[in-house]
Amino acid sequence: MRVKSLWVLLPCIAMAIMVSMSFTALADTPGPGAPAAEALGWRIGCQLWSFNKFSFTEAIDKTASLGLKYAEAFPGQRFCADLPEDIKFEHTMSDEHRAQAKEKLAKAGITLLSYGVVSLPSNEEKARQVFEFAKDMGIKTIASEPLKKNLPLVAKLADEYDIKVAIHNHPQPSLYANYETVLEAVNGLSERIGACADTGHWPRSGINALEAVKALQGRLISFHLKDINEFGVKDAHDVIWGTGVCDVEGILTEIARQGIKEPQFFIEYEYNWDNNLPDIAACVAYFNQIAENLGAAK
Repeated sequence: MRVKSLWVLLPCIAMAIMVSMSFTALADTPGPGAPAAEALGWRIGCQLWSFNKFSFTEAIDKTASLGLKYAEAFPGQRFCADLPEDIKFEHTMSDEHRAQAKEKLAKAGITLLSYGVVSLPSNEEKARQVFEFAKDMGIKTIASEPLKKNLPLVAKLADEYDIKVAIHNHPQPSLYANYETVLEAVNGLSERIGACADTGHWPRSGINALEAVKALQGRLISFHLKDINEFGVKDAHDVIWGTGVCDVEGILTEIARQGIKEPQFFIEYEYNWDNNLPDIAACVAYFNQIAENLGAAK
């Protein structure tokens, strides 16, 4: 961890404690969010997988409690604790439940920017169903790991619906574990096809995340931003940003250098599952502080 990151992190941890206490004491009072990041045109929210032990509606409430305005949903999350368990948030959900989801998002002040990681099969009818769902829900990006043979169809639908598709990287031995594979896959395809850069899964596979972000310049759409405790260890776990091995500050500095237009950052915190809000609040505070520093340096 960089020495200067420590001085950034200390007030962030204090802020996280305050946010956590505020959430516990008064759930209607949201956290501070990330105003400095918004000033840069950066959009940060939660990947709802962070709250996969809870329902979609509960996950939206948790995201809003942090003062965040955006989210990425994943297929298969229980929709609402007040409804039967087999009712899920997914692209096959009924019109009735879609309407309820839209109402919940509107009341919480959350925009659903992205959906995934979801399969985009070779069957055009089934792949189109995902795009139709995204269009109906106002979703602008689909995160997926499509087979290479399916990419021409995916690119066609992305252009038709004006919806971006961000190719996600899981750790090895998944198809897109190496960023070079992503670059090869998108070569010659529509600019709407790019990368959903998971900065935790790369180092789990022994790949430098900053190096990957640099290499993917021009194709970066969204980020599953993470920091983890060990490099090259598949079972390494998430830690508060700035305290691990991923060089989050360096990654954010590189993203600012690239001048990516309205990048999407999603916090996918896969640790302390039952009560990870304090950790996530610390990540938000760290992110905002780095964004403030980058803004001041312009």
